Amino acid sequence: MFDLNTVSEFSRTHCISICAFLVPANLVATGLTVAFTLLRRPKAQVWKAAAIAAIPALVMVFHVVTWFMIGVVMAPTYILLWLAATCLSINLWAISHPQSMVRLIKWAWGMISPAFNRQHLT
Repeated sequence: MFDLNTVSEFSRTHCISICAFLVPANLVATGLTVAFTLLRRPKAQVWKAAAIAAIPALVMVFHVVTWFMIGVVMAPTYILLWLAATCLSINLWAISHPQSMVRLIKWAWGMISPAFNRQHLT
């Protein structure tokens, strides 16, 4: 049987290991969703990437909630919750309106790319 107390205690006991895995997993998985969107991969592939990327984000939300349940309210809990919410939002954006994501990233790249092309005099 599924015991929420046991799972919550496991989550809090192994916090550093869990976060050491979940933070890069969220960043890499969400980055892949964005890359698939920029490469204009078929919708099915973007949906799969977003669904896979949602898993570590939702696990991180659960992990943070286990800390909130015992009253731990510190900066790292809010930072991790913000990271998970941001990753979920980006994945939802990639699914719901990929054209605007592509347009924004291309505009941003157009703004910063001249800085990479400049020759600095030394």
